[in-house]
Amino acid sequence: MPAVHRPGLRVNSGLTIPESELSWRFSRSSGPGGQGVNTADSRAELVWDVAGSAVLSPIQRERLLDGLGGRVVDGVLTIAASEHRAQLRNREAARERLVAVVTELLRPPSPSRRPTRPSRGSKERRLDAKKRRTDVKQLRRRPND
Repeated sequence: MPAVHRPGLRVNSGLTIPESELSWRFSRSSGPGGQGVNTADSRAELVWDVAGSAVLSPIQRERLLDGLGGRVVDGVLTIAASEHRAQLRNREAARERLVAVVTELLRPPSPSRRPTRPSRGSKERRLDAKKRRTDVKQLRRRPND
């Protein structure tokens, strides 16, 4: 099977992370794999320098670094995948996870809630309900003769 040439990791229509900014590390994985677990380096770690990325605007970089918080060490994001037996599938899982994380954090924030006041009708209904409740509790008390 011929190698697939990828110009980069497409996050959305406006952002593609070039392959030159991504680096990989491989190690032995725990989990499924039988005897092969002890010999194959199937765990994949995808490393991306968020702080030094040339494709991010300053706003995008700030949003990513704020949102990632403790997952970023010295401006570098590392995503590990070891759920599959094959290194290739773990590489794909790590790429998909990176795309999901970046897409989620670059989504524009939702507009803030505009405060509203309760309507006159809702205030009256609430007070009526309180009065009814008071009357019910009043009937349960011992008579005051």
